[in-house]
Amino acid sequence: MDGRRRSNPYELTDETPVYVISVAAQLSGLHPQTLRQYDRLGLVSPDRTAGRGRRYSARDIELLRTVQQLSQQEGINLAGIKRIIELENQVAALQSRVAELSAAVEGAAAAMQQREAAVHASYRRDLVPYQEVQQTSALVVWRPKRPKD
Repeated sequence: MDGRRRSNPYELTDETPVYVISVAAQLSGLHPQTLRQYDRLGLVSPDRTAGRGRRYSARDIELLRTVQQLSQQEGINLAGIKRIIELENQVAALQSRVAELSAAVEGAAAAMQQREAAVHASYRRDLVPYQEVQQTSALVVWRPKRPKD
């Protein structure tokens, strides 16, 4: 298994491995031996059954088509395609992590605002707020009164 998670085993998603190698080859337009080679190179790694048979998902089929397009139309070698796939996976993981961290920051900001509101609500109402006096350029001279002799 390559870390795919399924919450409901009967729910079919793009990640659900359902296609045997012959069907995946037909759907992707590639020869089954090409799919085996891509698996050996780590380009497209399908899930395995208990008997070690390959099972491809819809996402795997799409990835096979992408590999074929990069190889045939763009002229990229298989090592380059593998690096592209790795980088795309890394970008997706980083975007997911950024989304998690953004949600955590938003949650922390909301909690901080709630605590701040609680502190403001606990202020004593009999105190008068201090207002700062505006500074002027006037000069005030204080002279103490002299005692009369």
